[in-house]
Amino acid sequence: MTQAPIGLFYGSSTCYTEMAGEKIRNQLGAERVDIFNIADTPVIQAQFYDYLIFGIPTWDYGELQENWEEIWPELDELELGGKKVALYGLGDQIGYPEWFLDALGYLHDKLVERGAHMCGYWPNAGYQFENSQALTADGDQFVGLALDEENEFDKSAERIARWCDQILAEFGLV
Repeated sequence: MTQAPIGLFYGSSTCYTEMAGEKIRNQLGAERVDIFNIADTPVIQAQFYDYLIFGIPTWDYGELQENWEEIWPELDELELGGKKVALYGLGDQIGYPEWFLDALGYLHDKLVERGAHMCGYWPNAGYQFENSQALTADGDQFVGLALDEENEFDKSAERIARWCDQILAEFGLV
């Protein structure tokens, strides 16, 4: 079996992050993406890919999803120098506006420490939230694709399509 060029790793408790990952894989092309649930696959497997996508939801008051929390220390073992990495995150901007996508920001910072070349930053225009740890230093972008399946499910397909085109270009796989 041939390995795809992109490894997509996600953690999901309610299936929304998993479903978003499947939509991303389908948009990019199944032949381009191997998809893994971090609950079933050791995250160290990410080292075998030059192009990576990580999916993480934010729970409650800016908390990590349980599978991500469990494997968080393992991220310190990843060697990501030279690898291009894009992130997508799920959050609830209306129910938790002060912590929207915080876990996405935590993951971004952790992967930057591991030497990842980050791709896939996403404009924050059109979102309604009070604060987020997932914003770039200038505050104009999220550090990855921002999805809100609770309040803006109708916008997700178009956002995923645009973001997938963006990361293919940034990965140099067009």
